[in-house]
Amino acid sequence: MRPFLSFSLLFLVIIGCIQRAYGQEEQSREERKLENERFDDALIEKVEDSEEPDKVLHAEPLYIDLIRDLGARKGEQEWNLGFGVLDRDGYNEIEALIEYEFAIIDRLGLEIEFPFSFFTVNEEGVVQPENKLNSLQLAGQYTLVVSKKAKFSFAIGYLHEFEFTSFKQYGKEDLYKGNVFNPFAVAAKRWGDNFHTLIYAGPVIERLFGTGMSEIDWQINTNLDYMISGTNNFIGIEFNKSFEDGDFDMTMRPQMRVTIDDHWMAGIVTGIPVEQENEGLSMFVRLIYEPD
Repeated sequence: MRPFLSFSLLFLVIIGCIQRAYGQEEQSREERKLENERFDDALIEKVEDSEEPDKVLHAEPLYIDLIRDLGARKGEQEWNLGFGVLDRDGYNEIEALIEYEFAIIDRLGLEIEFPFSFFTVNEEGVVQPENKLNSLQLAGQYTLVVSKKAKFSFAIGYLHEFEFTSFKQYGKEDLYKGNVFNPFAVAAKRWGDNFHTLIYAGPVIERLFGTGMSEIDWQINTNLDYMISGTNNFIGIEFNKSFEDGDFDMTMRPQMRVTIDDHWMAGIVTGIPVEQENEGLSMFVRLIYEPD
């Protein structure tokens, strides 16, 4: 009987230790869950502070981003640096951008952006496009609707591009080549504390000098994002869709945003063409700086 009793006692001790460890793990999980929930509540409260003009926390697209946060408050500002590589038919396009956005009054955001394109050939016989500063972009966005109860925002805006010739043609032809007109609308909704959806749509009308013609490209961009509990980070996907003269193009862009410190964030985007001519995979990185 003694060996049996000894074995029984040992078995009970082991079971007790396992239960204790499991209970501590469950408690630790509950503590982490509560801590994450407190962080999420604090983040939402910080953005949607009742003492300030109404604003709803939304996840912002990382590739085709907004002019400013929906419901932007006076004085908010942000700097962006973007770098990307796009595989085109026979050559690579290297994208770069410098962007500054700010809110001059509540709900009205303005933006100035300088997008660049540089090219490298990866196949013989392919004519390399010329490097250039693509344009000067000026834009404004006004948030018409902010509903904290519905966790919904709606805005309208306008983006204008002054298109430029390539660096090689400076001094040989006119610097200013034409205009791009882009009125748009944005609607966004947060579902609970973590899930975010957004749609950004409007026509892009390009008119080059001397052609007498305009090209119209209808763009509809949609986003689905999940903001990770306990952080300001999110993962999601952006769908960039365009319709021009009966032709449909779409690129899927899985993406994530990570917080570096109180002022810096980084966005990482991959591009996967679904219905896209002469375009392959791409990668884009956006560095975001928010001053005090």
